[in-house]
Amino acid sequence: MEDSRLLVVSLVSIFIVVFLAGLLASPSILWSESGGLRVVVTIPPQAEFVEKVGGEHLQVTVLVPPGANPHTYEPTARQMIEVAKAKIYFQVGSGIDLELTFTEKLIKINSGIIVINCSEGIQIVDRDPHVWLSPKNAKIIVKNIYKALVQVDPENEEYYRRNMESYLKELESLDEEIRRILENLTDRCFIVYHPAWGYFARDYNLTQIPVEKEGKEPTARGLMALIDQARELNKKVIFVSPQFDRRKAETIAENIDGKVVFLDPLAKDYVNNLRLVALKIAGSMS
Repeated sequence: MEDSRLLVVSLVSIFIVVFLAGLLASPSILWSESGGLRVVVTIPPQAEFVEKVGGEHLQVTVLVPPGANPHTYEPTARQMIEVAKAKIYFQVGSGIDLELTFTEKLIKINSGIIVINCSEGIQIVDRDPHVWLSPKNAKIIVKNIYKALVQVDPENEEYYRRNMESYLKELESLDEEIRRILENLTDRCFIVYHPAWGYFARDYNLTQIPVEKEGKEPTARGLMALIDQARELNKKVIFVSPQFDRRKAETIAENIDGKVVFLDPLAKDYVNNLRLVALKIAGSMS
């Protein structure tokens, strides 16, 4: 019985390898039927950035679907087929767990793919991978995307440049709006379950107090210490990411007569999402 299972797994693996090799044998597969360049990104916010620059000239595949956790997610077989067709893989490049384990496999499947580090030029702080949650960093990411697209598709350089400049202005306006929303706060710290908002907090002179530290959930003693800290700071809101278990956050909220509020670090609608994040943080401190 065990030998039969191993035979089936081996045959399936051989089929996938042969199928992917057939795809890679045809250079035209790098372009979709609609004429768009096939590219892969890791997370939904990157899809927003890439689509804003590349527009109608791209077909984008996102590895981490909405609601999934990029620290633990594994791409599906269908996604691997899309990866085999792609010309460019836009990594976040800041140390996301998925990328650390996946990139080598990706190159084995598609040795001709161009891997772009979208975080090039960004200073990584305390090994925090959530660089895109700073509009300032987002502008650097968008510029790196533009450079890569021009490298691969120089005929459309002017189109990509216009799109990039338009979106950079949008990000600049977002940055200014967030500053206005947060500028008059006297209380500038907030409690989060997963510490995704370090770069955002740094940009706007805020302090995030994390429940989870270094990827580890708090012990019972640590949880009580956080509850005491929240009471001392008169905090009534615990912010959580939709991709994470909220039960520990709910425990803290119950003990401080507070509530749990979602902040999504992976929402694709980047500009509107960060505006909403700023409003929620400001609202929790009023």
